[in-house]
Amino acid sequence: MKLKDFDYKLPGELVAQHPAKNREHARLMVLDRKARKIYDKVFSDITEYMQKGDALILNDTKVMPARLFGKRMTGGRVEIFLLEKMDPISEALLRPGNRLKKGEKVVLESGDEAEILERGEIGTFVKFSRSIDEILDSYGHTPLPPYIKREDEKSDKEDYQTIYAKNSGATASPTAGLHFTDELLEKIRNKGVKISYVTLHTSYGTFAPVKGEEVEDHRMHNEYFNMPKETIRSVKEVKEEGGKVFAVGTTSVRTLEHCFGSLDTDDIDRDINGYTDLFIYPGYKFNVVDCLITNFHLPKSTLLLLVSAFTGRDFLFEAYNHAIEEKYRFYSYGDAMLIL
Repeated sequence: MKLKDFDYKLPGELVAQHPAKNREHARLMVLDRKARKIYDKVFSDITEYMQKGDALILNDTKVMPARLFGKRMTGGRVEIFLLEKMDPISEALLRPGNRLKKGEKVVLESGDEAEILERGEIGTFVKFSRSIDEILDSYGHTPLPPYIKREDEKSDKEDYQTIYAKNSGATASPTAGLHFTDELLEKIRNKGVKISYVTLHTSYGTFAPVKGEEVEDHRMHNEYFNMPKETIRSVKEVKEEGGKVFAVGTTSVRTLEHCFGSLDTDDIDRDINGYTDLFIYPGYKFNVVDCLITNFHLPKSTLLLLVSAFTGRDFLFEAYNHAIEEKYRFYSYGDAMLIL
C-alpha cells in the first residue's frame, strides 16, 4: 500500500492557530458510512447521534508541560522536549540536537542543570539535577505541535487539555476530546449513554512520521495505556445489549482495539495496562469500535491511516475535500468529525 495515496494539499490558512472560543461550538462534520453522506453540523449536535445504551469512551491522559528551555555553557539556546517523565533521567528530543555532546550541561530557565547523556531509541537521555515534576510545574511550556506557528500562551495550559484530563504523561493532547464541555457530557449522560475512560499517553509513537514508501513497513513506537476494569465491563455490556461504542480519538480506538482484539477480556476483573504499538491502517478489521469522533489529521500520518481504515480511503478523502471547500479548521485546535 503506497503512502503517497494518503496525501492531500491543505491551504495554510485552514490550520487552526487557536481553539474555538467555546469548545462545543466547533464545527462537526458527520460521515454516514452506510448511506455515504456528509452532513455539516456543530459539535454540540453530537448528542443527536447517541442513544440510551451506547458507550462513550474518552482518553483521560493529561498533557504535561513537556518543553523546557535553557542555554549551553557557551550561551546558545537549547530546547528540551521530553518524550517521557522519569526521575532523574528522561528521554527527550533536543534542539539543536546535532551540536549537543554527551556530558555537556545545559542551564535551564529554572537555574537547574540538565546533563546530556547517551542516545536513546528515539531521542537522547537527559539527567536533571532536581525533580522533573518540580521543574515542569514552574518552567515547563505547553508542547504545541509545530504547525501552530506561535509560541505557547498562558491560555494554552487550559485550552490544550481536555476538561477530564487526569493522568499526567502525554506529550500531545488527545485533541478529539477538546470539544467536550461539562455541560455537553452531562447531556450525554442524561440520555443514558455510559461514559467510560481509558488512558493512553499520547507521545512520539502516535505522531512519528511514516518515512517509507510502503505503509506496511512502518513500525509504531510503544505507548503506555491503562484500561480500567470498569471500562472493560461497560464496553462488554454495551456490545452484548446491542449498543454502540463511540471512541473519542484515535488513541481511544487503539487502546480499545488492542485490549479487545488481542487480549482475553472474558474473565478479567482487573485493570489492563502496559504498552501498545498497534498500527491500524486500511485492511484492519475493527473488533469493538462502532463510531469514531476525531479531528482532521495531517497528510500521510498514522492517524489519517487509522481513520482511512475505519471510514474507507475514498469516502474519507471525499470528506476532506468537502472540509477544505467549506473552510473547516484543521488539526489540533480545529474542527471535528463524527464517523457513523
